[in-house]
Amino acid sequence: MSGALVWLREDLRLADNPALRAAIDHGGPVTVVVVLDEESHGIRPVGAASRWWLHHSLAALDAELRDRHSRLVLRRGAAARVIPELVAQTGADAVYWNRRYGKVERDLDAGIKSALTDDGKDAHSFAANLLWEPWTVLTGQGEPFKVFTPFWRAAQAMPEPRHPLPKPRDLPAPADVESDDLDDWALLPTAPDWAGGLRDAWEPGEAGAHRKLEQFVHGPLEDYDQRDEPATAATSDLSPHLRWGEVSPYQVWHRLHGDLEPEQRRQAPAFLRQLAWREFNWNEYFHCDDIATVNVRREFDAFPWREVDDDELDRWRHGRTGFDLVDAGMRELWHSGAMHNRVRLAAASFLVKNLLVDWRIGEQWFWDTLVDADPANNAGNWQWVAGSGFDAAPYFRVFNPDRQMERFDPHKEYVRRWVPADEDRPEPMVDLKASRQRALDAYDRMRRA
Repeated sequence: MSGALVWLREDLRLADNPALRAAIDHGGPVTVVVVLDEESHGIRPVGAASRWWLHHSLAALDAELRDRHSRLVLRRGAAARVIPELVAQTGADAVYWNRRYGKVERDLDAGIKSALTDDGKDAHSFAANLLWEPWTVLTGQGEPFKVFTPFWRAAQAMPEPRHPLPKPRDLPAPADVESDDLDDWALLPTAPDWAGGLRDAWEPGEAGAHRKLEQFVHGPLEDYDQRDEPATAATSDLSPHLRWGEVSPYQVWHRLHGDLEPEQRRQAPAFLRQLAWREFNWNEYFHCDDIATVNVRREFDAFPWREVDDDELDRWRHGRTGFDLVDAGMRELWHSGAMHNRVRLAAASFLVKNLLVDWRIGEQWFWDTLVDADPANNAGNWQWVAGSGFDAAPYFRVFNPDRQMERFDPHKEYVRRWVPADEDRPEPMVDLKASRQRALDAYDRMRRA
């Protein structure tokens, strides 16, 4: 027997999937596999909200495959063991996957590729999930960009991103191998089932991703200049679909360069700039060993974070800080697995600056509760707020949540959606002016150290 094995990870789609296209072109049976790897050293297990999303995305992918006379094979375990086992069981003589960019993942993939090649198998990886791979956009000195605007300028000077590959209408039958049952992976919450808000808000899967993209193009895109107003439906809501690769950045890029009305065309560059921030964060992740736990700017290793107890943290986690915009955002997150970006900045700044809590604690909470938490953007954005990342906000920039509300939610439409007006509100946790000064004093102590 021959044929190919397609190993999917964060590219849960059939359209614009170079690894899948290569497997079809190779000839013979095509077996599509997803490995739940929570064993390999250094691989970070996904958070609870992401596990919920992953379950439904895999179910949708399996349904798409079955419509094309194929199916999804699920296996659990260390990838370095599972992939060679599947190669032996399927008789495949080729294995294809789309590239990952963290150091741990790159090393793991390189080891598997080397072992397969030594065994006489054809093993190839492809660019599928970034418009510009991190080693392609560099300064004139061959270094990674550490400031976004020059990065974006250099990226725009690159050749136009390739056009997306079409979705296959049919697939060669897969090899006859056993698969785990998705329910046995226990990705869904059961005791209790807290995912009702997620079910109401999202449609995981490739079809849902493309519906969301078209809804954005024909609706919120025209109001994208109001994207900082959380009560206004002016954002794309594509981030979890991009995180799981249900839609590719190539598909988004070319849709925003496609047939658009004049106002849509006027707003498109601002949205594509935000898409490029995603690329910039992945660029940072590629060049840093672990941005979820290590300060990119190492001087922040000396920052005097406060020790806080769980009661204090829980007030922030569950929206009981006494500051309406922060509390609305944290409740939106708890309910829907998402939070408006402007409110994320205010909520994160409040934790890091006003409460003086280590950014890594906030990053871990978002990792567990966001449906769009990926290793580059989640950590990169927290380091941006903390001031410790590549192109970071200066530490002395403290987002005053009350002023942010006055500016971006002046009529409290967003706040009232999540914080009822008749609710007994807790006293504010801190004095904003005094806690801001405390943060600036701590920053000065770090600089002197």
